[in-house]
Amino acid sequence: MPSNSAFRSALSLVILLLAGAAYGQEPTRVFIFAGQSNMVGTHSRVADIQRFPPFASLAQPQTDVLFSYKLGREEMIDSQGWRPLQPTGDFFGPELSFGQHVAKKLDSPIAIIKIASGGTTLGEDWNPDNPGGFKLYPLALKHIRDSLADLENKNVKYQLEGFMWHQGENDMFDQKFKPAYEKNLKNFIASWRRDLNAPNLKFYVGELCTKTIWGMDNRDNMYAIRTAQKAVAAADPLVEYIATSHDAVEIGGEEGLHYHYGTLGQLEHGVNYAQAYLRTIGKEVRTKRVLKAWPYAPNSKIKLFILAGQRNMEGERSFTSELQQTQGYEKLAQDNHQIAYKYSVGGGFKESTGWEPLGPAGPYETFGPELSFAQTLQEVGHANIAIAKFTHSGSQINDWTPAGSSAKDLNLYEKFHQFIQTSIQDLKDKGHDVELAGIFYHVGENDTAFYPYRNNAARWLHSTITKTRQDLALPSLQWYVSQQPPVDQEGLNRVDVTGQLTAMAETDPHVTHIKAFQLPPQREKLVLDTPGVVELGKVLANAYLETP
Repeated sequence: MPSNSAFRSALSLVILLLAGAAYGQEPTRVFIFAGQSNMVGTHSRVADIQRFPPFASLAQPQTDVLFSYKLGREEMIDSQGWRPLQPTGDFFGPELSFGQHVAKKLDSPIAIIKIASGGTTLGEDWNPDNPGGFKLYPLALKHIRDSLADLENKNVKYQLEGFMWHQGENDMFDQKFKPAYEKNLKNFIASWRRDLNAPNLKFYVGELCTKTIWGMDNRDNMYAIRTAQKAVAAADPLVEYIATSHDAVEIGGEEGLHYHYGTLGQLEHGVNYAQAYLRTIGKEVRTKRVLKAWPYAPNSKIKLFILAGQRNMEGERSFTSELQQTQGYEKLAQDNHQIAYKYSVGGGFKESTGWEPLGPAGPYETFGPELSFAQTLQEVGHANIAIAKFTHSGSQINDWTPAGSSAKDLNLYEKFHQFIQTSIQDLKDKGHDVELAGIFYHVGENDTAFYPYRNNAARWLHSTITKTRQDLALPSLQWYVSQQPPVDQEGLNRVDVTGQLTAMAETDPHVTHIKAFQLPPQREKLVLDTPGVVELGKVLANAYLETP
């Protein structure tokens, strides 16, 4: 609980906010956030927010956003009315970054009402017709109505703008609730629109995060819930499915980190909702990164490098601002107009608009190893190079295989193959002869943290290698498979994944196995930060330069 002085300060701020909303011309836009533990923000840490530059200010109250909440299960914590948006104790959910992102784009005041409870089901706890368990639907309805009534009593005009929903992890374990999720979600949405007298209320349904261990050992269950959620969104023009499986996740150590986003993931989670909402009202416009001029001479030959992989190839925890502030890295933060760059990251979450200048282009002010990779090649005189990057940090190696898996919406092979083909054809259409110089794929992350996947990683990857050569009609296409040290853990260590990858490369003369074992130490298991990603790019480039 806040101290008396802190409480009085917060109360004063709320009074000012309410007064501004009451006398302003624009009504307050009200957003509802609801769901289970990944909406609560379980295993996020306020103290860690400052580690992530794009979000570093969010530990402090946001005095321009109103916030009312009720969280938990047996013993719920309650905001006791409206207060400035801020962390709810030592944890927080997606509302922090959502509030900041939306407030920057709107002139009207905004308010957030949040009701979330971990380990709860749509089939029972959130059931509008026959609530059981913690009976969250009637509890949430009362809290929302009370919060809105408080605005009315203060003569604050408001309009309901959106309902952000992130839930389903618990329904997937119930053999009655799982097949009924689509029907139950439709009823849930209809009930809120009816009970809040808001027939056109827009819903934003967040994807369950596949980057966690649950994305592997509960793959079919999660697929069932995703399929139901996507079906509801496809049938209702006022429901949007929000991709979140690419968001950051902390791995290992504390119990629960195998299925919760953690600090950075929650911050990104909120940005996803904010961008989706702002798109619907025409306020989210991407800044175009345009090449100043086509950097290659007419009819010249271009070497095209394909970079692919999961979280570290994507650049999950490498931030552009850290490049700008680190001596020796500054140039990497600037767009390089000598190299054309094309990308699809996060499984299509963010894609380039044609060919752009090579530069930091990640979804959350992030970048990948492509920057230092290109710089290393240029420093030794390589010119006329282009880079195309295809990543999905929420995927596993079996998603990249031609066979795919039972989670069909995660199958990436055809999209990957088409991305490569289109990249080659784009350059040919501009009059260039194109040499596909190699595919650089980084492993050692999600797959090596789960025994069955670790045991199959080399075999699965080689099936993808073989198929790309067939489909591209390039039987000698060179693959560079880089590997960071696998997780050192009893049980997992029964599988010598390094040995298996080495053996695979030894039997294939066109595979180079890169043991990237001397990267700077990272703070989190599996995930490279800014120095690690920069060094990885150099390692990849040097492996290419050393290939006969």
